[in-house]
Amino acid sequence: MTGALYIGAAIAEIAGCFAFWAWWKQGAAALWLIPGTLALIGFAWFLALTPPEHAGRSYAAYGGIYICASLAWLWFAEGEAPRATDMIGAALALAGAAVILWGARPV
Repeated sequence: MTGALYIGAAIAEIAGCFAFWAWWKQGAAALWLIPGTLALIGFAWFLALTPPEHAGRSYAAYGGIYICASLAWLWFAEGEAPRATDMIGAALALAGAAVILWGARPV
């Protein structure tokens, strides 16, 4: 369940941030800010549902998922394939997220 919450948070955050990016940097209509704002609210809601007891630990673990989702966005939405170094970095970030999540469990 935690993985699904982090993935939902990543999709919502990237979509929300992209809506603002499109408005600010690409001249999209200001109406893009409405779904962008809703997506960012969804991001916060998903992340608040994750089980770690401390927000900082949840955010730190989420970082690995966000990096991978950002590279997927780069590839599928922007048409730019990630480089090998991008993939290595994403793998390292996921490993770090796993250590943070599994290390937080009571023994």
